[in-house]
Amino acid sequence: MHIQENYSLKSHNTFGVAAQARWFVAIEQESDLVDLFAQDWVKPLPKLVLGGGSNMLFTQNFDGLVIWIANKGISERVEGNSVVLKAAAGEVWNDLVQYAVNKGFAGMENLSLIPGTVGASPVQNIGAYGVELDTIFESCRVFELATGSFKTFTTSDCGFSYRESIFKQARKDQYIVTEVSFRLSLVPTIRTSYGAIQEELKHRGINKPTIKDVSEVVSAIRVSKLPDPSTIGNAGSFFKNPIISAAQFEKVQACFPEVVHYPAANGQVKLAAGWLIEQCGWKGKVVGHTGTWKNQALVLVNHGGASGSEVFAFSEQIIASVNERFGLRLEREVNVI
Repeated sequence: MHIQENYSLKSHNTFGVAAQARWFVAIEQESDLVDLFAQDWVKPLPKLVLGGGSNMLFTQNFDGLVIWIANKGISERVEGNSVVLKAAAGEVWNDLVQYAVNKGFAGMENLSLIPGTVGASPVQNIGAYGVELDTIFESCRVFELATGSFKTFTTSDCGFSYRESIFKQARKDQYIVTEVSFRLSLVPTIRTSYGAIQEELKHRGINKPTIKDVSEVVSAIRVSKLPDPSTIGNAGSFFKNPIISAAQFEKVQACFPEVVHYPAANGQVKLAAGWLIEQCGWKGKVVGHTGTWKNQALVLVNHGGASGSEVFAFSEQIIASVNERFGLRLEREVNVI
């Protein structure tokens, strides 16, 4: 374990914006965390845990310690018709998805090509194309900063809601996820009703899709809509899809009959934030060094040289525009520092 000073974070955020950490350390095994927090000078420092940096916008330098989770390892345990797949927090999320698909473990395929690492998955409560993380989540192992001990959190402990968890809310900055376990199935339930999956399957002439087919189709759809962070800086979906009551939806639909929407839990309705933004004229728009992606208005991009503050200011304009037209205030999905 080597603690570095005045460390550039440009390569540790997919927006590719310039920022520095006062201190930086890579965690390659759980014992590194124990050793790190045994040092008295570390305890009072502001701390930021980073994985792939794919859901982060730095608007300033971080005057504290950035802890980069870089541990690796995947294992599995078969239990009847299900399998518990365990992965270290530093594993790349899509690598784990492809591992599961290639093994015939069903449940993750709709979550293909989501950027980031495994450790971020319960923190963000990720989801895509009709599948939410909490439907396959088994447990996670966490390091408690205050005590220096490890604990195991189950689904009920994590307080999952749409793109939220206790790690972002009630217990923010109290724990570091080091390992996540997922319960997958050896008897696949194919989910193709969300988004453009069925249309793409039909285009490929696939009538009875496998989990590999679903994974490949979801990946193709994401590639067609979302820019590659290695080519142009971005953090994927910048805003959450608004979830509103049925009564509120009726009012919106009365004014905008074509509004793109999906059923949500408890009789609520999820609106497509990308559609809302596009209707306000933002799709593909460039302002200075930033803008929205030409194929998906939900994605904000760094066209080169943009600062985090510039991206943030641009997102403020979008929020104000959508609120003015639809009476809905978008929430950012990315974490802003």
